[in-house]
Amino acid sequence: MSIKITGVGSYIPNKVEKNSDFQKHEFLYEDGSAFGQSNTVIIEKFKAITGIHERRYIQKELNNSDIAYLAAINAIEDAKIDPEELDYLIVAHNYGDVIHDDMQSDTVPSLATRVKNKLRIKNPKCVAYDVLFGCPGWIEAVIQANAFIKSGIAKKCLVIGSETLSRVVDKHDRDSMIYSDGAGATVIEASDEEGGILAHESATYSFEEANFIFFGKSNNRDSNDNRRYIKMHGRKIYEFALSHVPAAMKTCLEKSGKSISDVKKILIHQANEKMDEAIINRFYKQFKTPVPEGVMPMSINKLGNSSVATVPTLLDLILKGKMKDQEIKKGDVVILASVGAGMNINAIVYQF
Repeated sequence: MSIKITGVGSYIPNKVEKNSDFQKHEFLYEDGSAFGQSNTVIIEKFKAITGIHERRYIQKELNNSDIAYLAAINAIEDAKIDPEELDYLIVAHNYGDVIHDDMQSDTVPSLATRVKNKLRIKNPKCVAYDVLFGCPGWIEAVIQANAFIKSGIAKKCLVIGSETLSRVVDKHDRDSMIYSDGAGATVIEASDEEGGILAHESATYSFEEANFIFFGKSNNRDSNDNRRYIKMHGRKIYEFALSHVPAAMKTCLEKSGKSISDVKKILIHQANEKMDEAIINRFYKQFKTPVPEGVMPMSINKLGNSSVATVPTLLDLILKGKMKDQEIKKGDVVILASVGAGMNINAIVYQF
């Protein structure tokens, strides 16, 4: 028995937020002081480092659970299954439903329960719950689905990664330009075919790294804004990712029994183009092998960083033939990897 992805789907918002849309923002340092540079310079430096030209935001009337549901519908249709057959419905996210222009995160009931309700699933034995694991949440939820199916307590699972980071960004923080919205979903099933999930690796580093990504006040100390926003220590995250993610990917690949020459694609969390390139370079350096051309598809330049949604969304785009010069064929070995708040890292070696 293998455990395979039998259906993929995504929801990519229609609203495009370009870098030029940030020209009127007042960017401030954490202590509230001004940058002393024009927004044009700030934005150009940002683009050079992150690779982001534009990102997607959801419409005002939508919430996180709504786009998770829309991605789920696409995955279920792709898998050609009856949703009543699902044993588990797992939603990875970070901030729940944050209504537009509100200041509270709504997680009761869980987003998974809300998605199950929207799907009109009657079966009470379809267990719905959420995963909070930072940006690696969708991969971790896939690992959990894999364990459920391996143990025999499940046959079919729906795993969703969905986030609306546009609702939790501080417009006075230049890091706000990184974040975006989106949702990706997959149906995971037991299969008689070869391949599927070959190995996985996960870790949480929290002794000194727990607060590299956190919720904090606006950089505008003169405002009466009591809301909290997503904040990060970018340099520390960059150094952490380079130190730990390539090693985790290497361990995972070795556990799978596959060689570096077998790897056709690496779908890594779309966090920062320069950081992802550095991770891949260091990963291949461990094998004394040059990085193959086209091995790391990138969507961050147009979609931004949608946290848990980046990897499943990227996978959906490739499998549906929507990424130029990128394809995954039957038999291809692919590595899925992520790093994020916690600090958490994980990887999966998967054969299609």
